[in-house]
Amino acid sequence: MTDRYPGYDVMAKRWTPSWNEQTRRVVDQRLAVLREPRFFSGAEWRTLNAVCARIMPQPKDRPPVPLPAYVDEKLHMRRLDGYRYAQLPPQDVAWRRGLAALDDESRAVHGAAFHTLASDQQDTLLGRMQRGELTSVAWGDMPCQLFFEHRVIPDITHAYYAHPLAWNEIGFGGPASPRGYVRMGLDRRDPWEAAADRGV
Repeated sequence: MTDRYPGYDVMAKRWTPSWNEQTRRVVDQRLAVLREPRFFSGAEWRTLNAVCARIMPQPKDRPPVPLPAYVDEKLHMRRLDGYRYAQLPPQDVAWRRGLAALDDESRAVHGAAFHTLASDQQDTLLGRMQRGELTSVAWGDMPCQLFFEHRVIPDITHAYYAHPLAWNEIGFGGPASPRGYVRMGLDRRDPWEAAADRGV
């Protein structure tokens, strides 16, 4: 990945007026998330890891954002979105059912668990999920397309962009507490924000 914000590290803001103690505490909690599952079973965890790797491939030149761990923690701590589509079950049920159904689809087509497949085979199955083409009885009454659009994509991408490594990639200064942001217009930047390398 090309570095659009060379030399930028959002963690350098830790002791500046940009972050207060509450902000530091929240960021520290995100960095300390357990890397082992507390909600998912071993089989679900392996499938989730494979799904996360295909939905949000990460640069090889730095440690990865622990996406499966963030999804697991959200479910373990019962952090709800505050809404859900009527055709989708609660998020914990949706994730368990969706991962089991994806594994069932994988075994039906390839005779092997999803996490063991080649990346192109995984992508094909995920693409079919996105288009609503998966039909295993393991889905029950949960539409696979809704699961993809309203659980898989949001939960994984929100997890990614909640981490300081992702903030570095997009030049984000982190939570706006207590300093906040002043220049909110298009293509405007506060002096304490990262400057993009326009040559990238």
